Amino acid sequence: VLDGGSGMQQFTANDIPSTRRVDILLTHLHLDHIQGPGFFKPLFDPDTEVHIWGPASSSVSLHSRLSRYLSPPLFPVLIRDLPCKLILHEIGNSEFDIGHFRIQSAYVIHPGSTVGFRIMGEKSVFTYIPDHEPALGPKGIIEDPKWISGITLAAHADILYHDAQYTGKEYLDRKGWGHSSMEDALHFAHLAEVKQLLMGHHDPSHSDEKLNQLFEELKTAHSYQFQYQLAVEGMEIDI
Repeated sequence: VLDGGSGMQQFTANDIPSTRRVDILLTHLHLDHIQGPGFFKPLFDPDTEVHIWGPASSSVSLHSRLSRYLSPPLFPVLIRDLPCKLILHEIGNSEFDIGHFRIQSAYVIHPGSTVGFRIMGEKSVFTYIPDHEPALGPKGIIEDPKWISGITLAAHADILYHDAQYTGKEYLDRKGWGHSSMEDALHFAHLAEVKQLLMGHHDPSHSDEKLNQLFEELKTAHSYQFQYQLAVEGMEIDI
């Protein structure tokens, strides 16, 4: 499970009866990424082993930071009282295995300790960088890929899920906020030579109608060799 937003309540390990272990990979601990665990059924199942992988901080442990949310007054249940078998892993620029997946994590540009994930299967690669601002600087994204935040995670991925919160015009007033414009997400994907781009972390002020309008304008203005589309709730993709 990638990140811990409100959509977690739609998942239950009981959908797969043999499931006795669930791994949650957190990119960072902003509220929109950790408000779901309190409503995540496997955490309340004593027969389930839950592993939470999250970015290390130089000052406060992952357990302490998660406890700020999973405790009163924000939530009635303390993290120490969860009945599941809970195991926390602090990660940074790391590599580790979960099942038959090899996973690479790396710090990316976003306020606070934030990582992205490169998930490598037997025949395919999925990269997940939902909160990211690689275009900081007076001239936008650096053209030399080796200096670009997150580029090694995304390189040649079959699918890249990437932050694309703003329009190019909106981004001008939001530099340094930690998110990307749609145009910069496209350019990042181009430099990483990905096969397909999913554009996400949509701005809450953009309605579905507005997003569709912006995407049509984007397709008219920009053509790339890779496929790109907006991420949509409930979307399923086999790779």
